[in-house]
Amino acid sequence: MRVLVTGAAGFIGYHTSLYLLNRGDKVIGIDSLNDYYDPSLKEARLEELKNNPNSNHFKFYKVNLANPVELENIFAQHSFDRVIHLAAQAGVRYSLENPLAYVESNINGFVNLLEECRHNSIEHLTYASTSSVYGANTTMPFSELNGADHPLQFYAATKKANELMAHSYSHLYKMPTSGLRFFTVYGPWGRPDMALFLFTKNILEGKPIQVFNNGNHTRDFTYIDDIVEGVVRVSDIPAKINPKWDSFKPSPASSNCPYQILNIGNNSPVKLSEYIEAIEDSLGMKAIQEKLPLQEGDVPDTYADVSALMNLSGYKPTTTVQQGVHNFVQWFKDYYKIKNDD
Repeated sequence: MRVLVTGAAGFIGYHTSLYLLNRGDKVIGIDSLNDYYDPSLKEARLEELKNNPNSNHFKFYKVNLANPVELENIFAQHSFDRVIHLAAQAGVRYSLENPLAYVESNINGFVNLLEECRHNSIEHLTYASTSSVYGANTTMPFSELNGADHPLQFYAATKKANELMAHSYSHLYKMPTSGLRFFTVYGPWGRPDMALFLFTKNILEGKPIQVFNNGNHTRDFTYIDDIVEGVVRVSDIPAKINPKWDSFKPSPASSNCPYQILNIGNNSPVKLSEYIEAIEDSLGMKAIQEKLPLQEGDVPDTYADVSALMNLSGYKPTTTVQQGVHNFVQWFKDYYKIKNDD
């Protein structure tokens, strides 16, 4: 299989590229390597891919999706079977500060990719959405069959826009598209702006950690390997027309064109305070906690209904938070060369 992975130097893109290489696929990775967070971590991920035993099947290009000429050149040089789109301007809080960065990457970049997929007859476009699209919806667990029309911040709004844009291309050009709503992804090689990374770093340095909503909100924390397994399984099954789709009672998760929306979550929400305890247990250290109210744009709870993913692929995430956090802490200590006290 020849697969284009966008955001290949990113957290999820790196792990997805690694998975595909290890099973023998040819991977073309692209990434803009922007400085939203330390680019040295992105470079280190790329080095891991370039040092992989199957690295002869990997090629990387520094490309900005918002530049249609750069993207067109990549498609002109290679013939892809599938596209897995994981590049995005991520981060809920940063979207409050710099919404235009989200327009450039998540809107302009995505439409450029849709155009290339359309003109190059891509068999299947699989792209990352987010659980944040559920926004003001408080019906638990979150189901793709429920509405997601009230995002609470601009990042979520751009991801919901991606889902709508993908539907239009699926309808107009019969292009199979699958949108995957990720639920709080964590694990080794994770982003430095995410809670697990920040908490681990501060605890080790004896600094306080900021605990929003006094630690009372819940998240469906989903381990990176589980996310990648779901992404690749869905990518391997191009979206199809739903023959039972009813225009009088339209399902938001499928259509009368090859389009689908799927949750990928652990289906087991955990309180933030318990997540912190798992970090403390793995580190053998207690956190100094600065309790704060819920931040603007955050949702109190997330909980994924993954029945659609199971029905399609026979798969659901299984990694416990305790195991996943332990794996991250071990990676963090190795990467930053932190010696264990024992």
